[in-house]
Amino acid sequence: MNEAGEVTGRMAGRYRWVIVALLFAATAINYVDRQMIGVLKPTLAKDMNWSETDYANIVFWFQAAYAVGYLSFGRIVDAIGARLGYAVAVTIWTVAHVAHGGVHGVMQFALARFGLGIGESGNFPAGIKAVTEWFPQKERAFAIGLFNAGANVGAIVTPLLVPWLTITYGWRMAFIVTGIFGVLWLAAWLIIYRSPSEHERVSASELAYIQQDPADPIVPIGWRRLIAVRECWAYAVGKFCIDPIWWFFLFWLPGYLGERYGLDLLSFGPPLVAIYLLSDVGSVVGGWMSGRLMNGGMSVNAARKITMLICAFAVLPVCFAQSIDNLWVAVLVIGIATAAHQAFSANLYTLPSDMFPRAAVGSVVGIGGTAGAVGGMLMAKYAGYILDSIGSYAPLFIVAGLAYFLALLAVHLLSPRLARVSIERA
Repeated sequence: MNEAGEVTGRMAGRYRWVIVALLFAATAINYVDRQMIGVLKPTLAKDMNWSETDYANIVFWFQAAYAVGYLSFGRIVDAIGARLGYAVAVTIWTVAHVAHGGVHGVMQFALARFGLGIGESGNFPAGIKAVTEWFPQKERAFAIGLFNAGANVGAIVTPLLVPWLTITYGWRMAFIVTGIFGVLWLAAWLIIYRSPSEHERVSASELAYIQQDPADPIVPIGWRRLIAVRECWAYAVGKFCIDPIWWFFLFWLPGYLGERYGLDLLSFGPPLVAIYLLSDVGSVVGGWMSGRLMNGGMSVNAARKITMLICAFAVLPVCFAQSIDNLWVAVLVIGIATAAHQAFSANLYTLPSDMFPRAAVGSVVGIGGTAGAVGGMLMAKYAGYILDSIGSYAPLFIVAGLAYFLALLAVHLLSPRLARVSIERA
């Protein structure tokens, strides 16, 4: 953005950042609800006599539901809008999350996780749709980075809050108490959110700033047309490569720290907090960096890909995490890797809005999320097999360290210029 553009952005108004704050809060709640199983893994495994394969199967069914739900919610959000789509998603995942407190055995837990996966899959399609409605292209990566940082806040809150709730009230009540957050957020969302053109708190200058990009005709675009476009696969293959790594960190990292460094339910809290604080920084910096490069005159294509390449190199040292004997050195290496993941992800998430008409953004995000969830399903099975058969996390960390180079290569080969897609409509 040039200097004049920066002044226009500052003078336009700031209500769009209230929307980002809502998206940030929803994402934080989303991650508290999904990460609880990782934090409680040692407790639940002991209480229910789970093997690593049992735990992997529970994660697998969450991922399967996430794959189905992500694809469906992309279409739902495009059809009914971000406001109602988000409300439906939060309602489903909150009910399923609370249901965890009443389950017994692997099968019932897997069913509760399946319901949670269906609901939680709506978070990012609806959130990115909202950002597309409320922000011009040049601010979207930063806005997505900000609300995506809620994932790390949720991941920080979980190891601090959930062990205390579990020790004080038991793990079943911990699921019920944390479900209250979703109910409160849903009420706030329905009261506050409207599209910018319908919102009384949005000034005319801010609305003009939001709508400064060329308008796309709002005509539904079918999946059949989208999956025939290489740029859709660029996003989907990128998600397939990197999402399983984040799921691995989220669901297996507490258990890894416990086994490798002898930590328990209370003592692995500070290391996890440190890791996800670094992740939070990465989420914001990644979006800011590509925006800064664009402001300096770099093309969208170069800015996004250079940022992602830097992130891929930052993840690479995690390949050697298993061999690090010092806990806090390992925390630093893993924390930098998770920060780089979030920075990479913030830029990858912007590609649908960079390349596709607004009417297709939710659907493309849904297709990519489904691909990422399928990758997560495979990673869950792989992790369970590796840990039960050889008992070492080293192969898992090696996969994590190399995945981002593969993702960036796929994005570049399938979309060398990140050009806008013109889809012929019926």
